[in-house]
Amino acid sequence: MSAVHGGRSTTNRRAAWRWARLAAVAATLAVLVWRLGTAPFLDGLRTVDGRALAAAAGLGVLTTVCCAWRWRIVARGLGVDLPLGTAVAAYYRSIFLNVTLPGGVVGDVHRGISHGRDTSDVGRGLRAVAWERSAGQVVQVVLTVAVLLIAPSPVRAAMPLVALALLAAAAGVALAVRVRPAVGRSWWARLRSAGARDVRDGLLAGRAWPAIALASALVVAGHTATFLIAARTAGATAPPSRMLPLALLVMAAAVLPNVGGWGPREGVTAWVFAAAGLGASRGVATAVVYGVMVFAASLPGAAVLVAAWVRRTRSAPWLDRPLPRGPGILARPDGEGGSHV
Repeated sequence: MSAVHGGRSTTNRRAAWRWARLAAVAATLAVLVWRLGTAPFLDGLRTVDGRALAAAAGLGVLTTVCCAWRWRIVARGLGVDLPLGTAVAAYYRSIFLNVTLPGGVVGDVHRGISHGRDTSDVGRGLRAVAWERSAGQVVQVVLTVAVLLIAPSPVRAAMPLVALALLAAAAGVALAVRVRPAVGRSWWARLRSAGARDVRDGLLAGRAWPAIALASALVVAGHTATFLIAARTAGATAPPSRMLPLALLVMAAAVLPNVGGWGPREGVTAWVFAAAGLGASRGVATAVVYGVMVFAASLPGAAVLVAAWVRRTRSAPWLDRPLPRGPGILARPDGEGGSHV
């Protein structure tokens, strides 16, 4: 009975969190519409042009290949084989699902489970995806803090404290990885041991971490360039040196709970543009253009999904269909026909 109640409690918590996320996104967009009207959203949609979409597609190829390369390195460190071509296709599919479904992580979960099934180890497949995404987030945070420490931005005054907190967290992780935990039977001991082993072998191995850092830095650069193009398309005329810290702040906000990428991104973009003297309406229009560009760049993932569906449909053996009832002819072992009723 307790297990049943525990399962119901977990389901209820997940449902509550899902509805809370949807409510937060709806509230953010409602406040923006209330304060700024619908004009910034419509302006953003109207200003999207073919050049912006082509640039998004090209940059999307760069960032997706780099993400797939990073995933392959982490998976190989965990002892799982992953060809680069397979990783690129799966990553495109993952991005498309992330930007079209609520939550922003459905594609990553699907990617981890699919890879785990292909390698007969779902747990390791999910861990590879989780560590790969975490590594990318860490590099993004480091680059963001480094830029915001030296470039003018609405949050520059708080950056020294953020940098100290980041250094303390990095020291704690390094200590936890270096100290080999004693083998224990408790759930926490096993989890800590597995996590330290994954970080040590999958992320911090001698040849792994430089490649992971490089791939992640290229991903951040690609996303930032996409945002700068979106800002220029939406009519922002500020120089790139002024726009760079704003772009990194918006990229950091993109990890907050959202629905298909929408919600916090528009709110934070409106705030940082207003604080920088560029206008909240221009910020919302930029966020809309960026969202459309990201969606366009993810469309190869839809092609991957369609191709997989067609392949499954064609490979379904017709012999698996149930035979019709009634008289038929069955072959006897000696090759002669025999009636069957």
